[in-house]
Amino acid sequence: MSLSRSAEIRSRLGHPVIDADGHTSEYLPAFGTYLRDVGVSTDFNRLFQGVLGAAGDWYDHTPAERRRKHLTKAPWWTRPMRDARDRAAACFPRFLRERMDELGCDVSVVYPSTGLAFLQLGNAEIRRAACRALNRYHRDAFDGTTDRLVPVAAIPAHTPQEAIEELDYAVLELGFRAVVIPSYVPRPLPGYEDADPDTRRVACWLDTYGVDSDHDYDPFWRRCIELGVSPGTHTQGNGVGFRRSTENWVYNHIGHFAASGEALCKSLFLGGVTRRFPKLRIALLEGGVGWGCGLYSDLVGHWQKRNVKALRQNLDPALLDVEAFERLAARWASVGTATPERIAGAALTTPGHPSPGPGAKGPSDAEIDEFHALGITSAEEIPGLFAPNFFFGCEADDPMTPLAFDARRWPFGATLRAFYGSDIGHFDVPSLPDVLVEAFENIEHGLMDEAQFRDFTFANPARFYLESNPRFFAGTAVESTVADLGGEPNPTTPLGGVPAR
Repeated sequence: MSLSRSAEIRSRLGHPVIDADGHTSEYLPAFGTYLRDVGVSTDFNRLFQGVLGAAGDWYDHTPAERRRKHLTKAPWWTRPMRDARDRAAACFPRFLRERMDELGCDVSVVYPSTGLAFLQLGNAEIRRAACRALNRYHRDAFDGTTDRLVPVAAIPAHTPQEAIEELDYAVLELGFRAVVIPSYVPRPLPGYEDADPDTRRVACWLDTYGVDSDHDYDPFWRRCIELGVSPGTHTQGNGVGFRRSTENWVYNHIGHFAASGEALCKSLFLGGVTRRFPKLRIALLEGGVGWGCGLYSDLVGHWQKRNVKALRQNLDPALLDVEAFERLAARWASVGTATPERIAGAALTTPGHPSPGPGAKGPSDAEIDEFHALGITSAEEIPGLFAPNFFFGCEADDPMTPLAFDARRWPFGATLRAFYGSDIGHFDVPSLPDVLVEAFENIEHGLMDEAQFRDFTFANPARFYLESNPRFFAGTAVESTVADLGGEPNPTTPLGGVPAR
């Protein structure tokens, strides 16, 4: 039997391939028994009603009702069906394990699919029961495969205490070593806690654990570090903001994982989480790294223009020579009549951004310092707080991935820690054996060199887990090879990344 193209590529590589983001499609006839055991309904349309981006109830309404309620469009068909072997591999981990060599992959970290929506269920009792049932199902479904497949536990996080309790249960009781948490928690606006599902979808705000959160999630981050866990995140952004089209799901879907990942990343960074927990590692999955490059650059640029010193030196209204401005206004204002009364104070006023008048007390440094949680005095400190902590999941066919490795483009010669995620089991992977082929095209097209490809498909996904738990890959097919990566990352390399080889 001839090798698949992916297997042939893998045979030529001098390193293993670690897939940091595969998916299993829960086999509902079996999974349903686990849900029923904990008293959770298997009527998923009803179960997910009111969840942001939920698909089920869209189909239950007429076109006129969908427009009137502004229901987010649901997708047609999200699982590949062309090849029964691929469909079965997505459903049955034991069969997927048998095909790993054909896929050119040594180890895959495998996330839930349908079960990811359980993390957003509003009822705490149902949410926690459903996640526990999901995790028990995956513990059993992956039994006998964990030398090549690492299953991921779903950890709900509506409160820090809930997250800690479910993390302890998944890791200490069920034996999981990888987990996923929601990228955000929808919280009802005051007065809408008991509203109907249609109202709850819009009468909410999104808690991203850092900036603006009503809860202190530091105990949860601390517990992750204590247990050696690097949380993954990829919560859909469908149904949020501009992604609420009633008629076009592709409009909603494009960029939605990137949007939720960016919101979480900004919140944790500006909230000082990476300052307080330098050992914490967070994966922002399925959105690629293009947005991460932009966010990193924007954070540097915003700090340079809007740190307290820069604000005081350039934007403080107290700096303005008001008399000189009024003389210029009297001469050059061409619309209306520039009388002294109209000119007075105009120099200090911007619509929507009121400033105190002459002689009034302005804001304190603490009030205008939006980077206070970082505790930095120069932009050069930003890479060390942004980078060793954040990893960016990139699918094989994403053309933006090589940007992460181009140190010439980014402030302070930085590179970002992008890693390979196959997304097998979902619609964007119509053929499982072709995924590594698509990733390897970056080398064939001259967009990555071999060292960068090694970082992308091996070193970065390995280090995401090893830096939290040096024994993460114990018992897997790459146990001996990852030992060659060494210990802690060198903090002097750009963004804590892997030095070029």
